[in-house]
Amino acid sequence: MDALAPDGAAASLTSSERWRSFAACLLGWLFDFYDLVLFAYLAAAIGRDWHWGGAFAHNKGLLVGAALAASGVGGVLFGGLSDRYGRRRVMAWTILVYSLGTGLCSCAWGLWSLAFFRILTGLGVGGEWATGHALMAEIFPSQRRGIAAAMLQAGEPIGVGLAVLAGLCLEPVLGWRAVFLISALPAVLVLFLRRMVRESPLWVKSQQSLAAKDLWAPYRTLLRDHWKRALQGWVLGASKMGTYWLTYVWLPEYFSEIESAARVAGPAVSSFKILFILTAQASQFVGMLLFGAFSDRVGRRPAFTLYSLLTAAGLFVLTRHGVALLAHPVWFWLIMVAVGLGSGCTAGFGALLAELFPTSIRNTAMGAVYNLSRAFQFVTQFVMAVVVMRVGVAHGLLMAVALALLTSVWVWTFPETRGIALRED
Repeated sequence: MDALAPDGAAASLTSSERWRSFAACLLGWLFDFYDLVLFAYLAAAIGRDWHWGGAFAHNKGLLVGAALAASGVGGVLFGGLSDRYGRRRVMAWTILVYSLGTGLCSCAWGLWSLAFFRILTGLGVGGEWATGHALMAEIFPSQRRGIAAAMLQAGEPIGVGLAVLAGLCLEPVLGWRAVFLISALPAVLVLFLRRMVRESPLWVKSQQSLAAKDLWAPYRTLLRDHWKRALQGWVLGASKMGTYWLTYVWLPEYFSEIESAARVAGPAVSSFKILFILTAQASQFVGMLLFGAFSDRVGRRPAFTLYSLLTAAGLFVLTRHGVALLAHPVWFWLIMVAVGLGSGCTAGFGALLAELFPTSIRNTAMGAVYNLSRAFQFVTQFVMAVVVMRVGVAHGLLMAVALALLTSVWVWTFPETRGIALRED
């Protein structure tokens, strides 16, 4: 057994078993986020086929919001199921659900059928994140829990990159229905999970040491004994994900705004946005990997604070001096890289939330906190739309700056959890 093997029940796993579990969780999360954002890159083609015309923005917002809101429900639902029936089994269920939802989108015959299938996708997406992160936290050594969670979360920008390629390269050739159908293939991961991944020994131990409990027991325990910590985690998640979704949804629109002010030729706008997407995802990927190692060395709270301040500073400079920065490309892209790197602190949620709750309700709590934080972005996006209509995108993005500053301060209301042993029961 290696020197950094987990203590207690998790020590029964070999190194190869831990890394097989990591591979399964990484692929599950990668395709989870891919399926969540894929619609955004197929929406234009769907709108053309169904002649949405002036209703395009409304319909796109409805479908994006429906999937995000459903992810909150899925996180709560599958979190409890995972604490009752096990990490491996329920992760397989979530992958089947989001793959089925995405595949059925290829058969949609109108707005409401597509909305129903996107809701189905959102349910599976919400359940998968917490299940995978709970399993990783329970099988990796405490000294490497942060980097394991960050490496898992780093599947997110890879998933976005694949969605961009599917939308920009495959859709013009195959059509949007075929892309949705092909995107149901992650369901085959379930075979890998069943054959190659062991159940969390910590979860198995918790079931042996506890009396038989009903399905609602984890929810009752969470609401009775841990609601203050869950609410505290929700504020952190809502503020950090508020910064993330406001930044990556609205920065492309801000680029159009400042390019117009700078009188840049029209064709540059499209290539500029694509370059932004690629730069943002690449720098976020690096930021996530660095965050894991950094948080394992100096602590969760300092890491969250430093990354959030980096994001806030980059966004503030960009929104205040965007036009001037266009004349200095090196500085402009350095600022963009800083924003992307700072966004990497989303990689810290898996380890931090796992360290706050006991094994018997860990998945319930993680699923509820993280995905209800994501579902809340329906509200921040609505507020942002109102602000943009009144005063423009630049002023609206100051809300993202404010949320990043809130994240940097609020994380200090938590205890430092770096390197602690996971709570059992």
